[in-house]
Amino acid sequence: MLRFYTRVCNFYYGTKSENLVLKKKTLPLNGNKKISFDQIEIISRKSKKKISINQINNLSDRLKKKIKEDLKIITKQKKIKKLNLNDTPKIMGVLNVTPDSFSDGGKYNNSISAKKHMEYLFKSGADLVDIGGESTRPGSNSVSSKVEWNRIKNIIKKIDKNKFISLDSRKSEIIERGIKLGIKLVNDVSGLNYDKNSVNILLKYKTPFVLQHSLGKPETMQNNPKYKNVTLDIYDFFEKKINFLKKSGINHKNIILDPGIGFGKNLKHNITLIKNISIYHSLGLPILLGVSRKKFIKEVSGINDSISRTGGTVSSCIFAMMQGVQILRVHDVNEIKQSIKVFKELIK
Repeated sequence: MLRFYTRVCNFYYGTKSENLVLKKKTLPLNGNKKISFDQIEIISRKSKKKISINQINNLSDRLKKKIKEDLKIITKQKKIKKLNLNDTPKIMGVLNVTPDSFSDGGKYNNSISAKKHMEYLFKSGADLVDIGGESTRPGSNSVSSKVEWNRIKNIIKKIDKNKFISLDSRKSEIIERGIKLGIKLVNDVSGLNYDKNSVNILLKYKTPFVLQHSLGKPETMQNNPKYKNVTLDIYDFFEKKINFLKKSGINHKNIILDPGIGFGKNLKHNITLIKNISIYHSLGLPILLGVSRKKFIKEVSGINDSISRTGGTVSSCIFAMMQGVQILRVHDVNEIKQSIKVFKELIK
C-alpha cells in the first residue's frame, strides 16, 4: 500500500502568525503561535501535492485520517529536559577541542583556549554549547577513546553546572564519563550506530540526545552517496530508529532529530533536505540543523565563497527558522543571534 507523508508549509511568523492563529486561519507549529502554517504537502514516493488546511476534509477517508493524526503531532508542543523550546530557535554553539576539525581545528585544542571560547559563545547568546574531541569531517579517521577523552576532560571538568552543555561523541565510554560530569545532552553523529553500547548508557541515565542521520562512516561517507529519495529515506530511518529505541526501553521524548547535512550527502541531497526540513515535524520530536560553514555553501556560492562562509550560514539558518527548526548548530553564534533578532524585529 502506498505510504503518504505530511509536510507542513507556507509559514507565517511573529505578530502576523499570532493574529492568523487567533482567527483560526492557520495552525500553530509545535504549539507556538508565533510560527504557524496554512498549507500541507502530501508526499508519497510517486507524487506530491500541496493543499490548504481547509481542504483536508475533501480528501479520502483514509488520507484524511492520516493527515489529521499527523497534524495533532505537528501542532503539539515539544519539550526537551532543561531546555526551554517555547522561544525558538535555540542556538547551539560549536566548540571543537580537536586539531583537525574542518573549520576550526587546532584553535581550541587546549583547556585554556577552549574554556575562553566556551565563555565567549555563551556571552554571544548561545543557549547551549556542543563540545567535541573527535573530528567527524568527511575523510577523517576515528581516534581512540583515550585520545578523545584527554582532549576534552579538562574543559568538561570545569564547566558551570548551570550551563547547558552538549557532548559530541560516538563512544559510549566517553558519553558515560561526560554524563557523570554534568553533560545535559548527547550528540552522536552516527545515529547511535558506531557504538552499540551507547543506547544502554542513554537508557541507564535517561539523558536527552540528538539522533542524527549519517550515511556510512566519515572516512568514506562522501564517496558517491546515493538515496532513492533523500527526504523520505531519512524520514524512514528516523522512524525505524525511534521504534528501535522504544523497544530498547527509551520511551521518553527527550530526543532531537538531525538529518545530518554533509554526512553522506552531496549538494543536491543537502539542498533538498534543507528545503523540505519541515517534513520531520510529523515525527513529533524537535529538529536540529547543522549548516554552519559547510561545503554546500561553497558549492552554491562558487567564486563568492569565503573562508568563514558566514553569509551562507546566516541565510540557511533564517530559512530553517522559518521552517520551524528548533535548534541551530553554529560556529558564529554572535552573527546568527544578531541576524535572528533583526529578522524578528522586521516582521513584527
